[in-house]
Amino acid sequence: MSSTNKKLSFAFFGTPEFATLVLKQLIAAGFSPALVVTTPDKPAGRGLALTPSPVKQFAANEHIPVLQPEKLDSAFIATLQEKNIELIITAAFGKILPDSLLAVGKYPPLNVHPSLLPKYRGTSPVESQILADEQDVGVSVIHMDAEMDHGPIVAQKKVVIQNWPISRDALNEILWTEGGRLVAEILPSWIEGNSKETPQDHTEATITKKISKTDGLINQADPDREKYLKYLAYEGWPGTYFFIEKNGKQLRIKITDAEFADGQFIIKKVIPEGKKEMEYKDFVK
Repeated sequence: MSSTNKKLSFAFFGTPEFATLVLKQLIAAGFSPALVVTTPDKPAGRGLALTPSPVKQFAANEHIPVLQPEKLDSAFIATLQEKNIELIITAAFGKILPDSLLAVGKYPPLNVHPSLLPKYRGTSPVESQILADEQDVGVSVIHMDAEMDHGPIVAQKKVVIQNWPISRDALNEILWTEGGRLVAEILPSWIEGNSKETPQDHTEATITKKISKTDGLINQADPDREKYLKYLAYEGWPGTYFFIEKNGKQLRIKITDAEFADGQFIIKKVIPEGKKEMEYKDFVK
């Protein structure tokens, strides 16, 4: 482990499962955070029990102290200063950090993002790249500012995806892992002040939107490849579905398994509203 690794006291800000992939790569490279910051526990499941974020669970297993601020206010900033945090690294934290927080520490803050910025800024970069059939994918590390995915680029890496298109979970795993490797790779030069920054061309920026439950609706009039891309992009949640009319009622049919072959979107398994999963061919019968 280098002297940089031993001396650096940094806070890692992240929340969902794929943010842990960045954290794992940092730790593997010898950069273990002094502190993890994540969102407060939220109700989940049928019982709405308070559930910690995946990043909190990972940090607990690694015996890393965790903070879950309700607000990114002066009291929280004072806590970071008391702990002598020198650097902030974020990956899918879920909140915009104010200038006052970005100013904490000896070194400028870094953000890991799973696209080749300035394309696909925002909350759903991975899903949006799949939906757009965007095969020119990669990861970016930026000098974070108070605007969303806006700061100058410190490092970028294109990633070649075999057997494109792939599902959201698969693409998340690849891109966030590569993002973790990239930020760990550039960290020593960043600390030494030897990194170059390239301003983003904001005229080329594209913004992704927050996904809603209704986005998974399959329009039967859409081209088959678009249907398949939507199926891949929205796996898990919100999932993809369509409606049929039966006895004067609209029934929701969830697609649970599908493929794309010979230019056709082929549904293999579904869950009809109020029923269990079944083969699509049996449902059609």
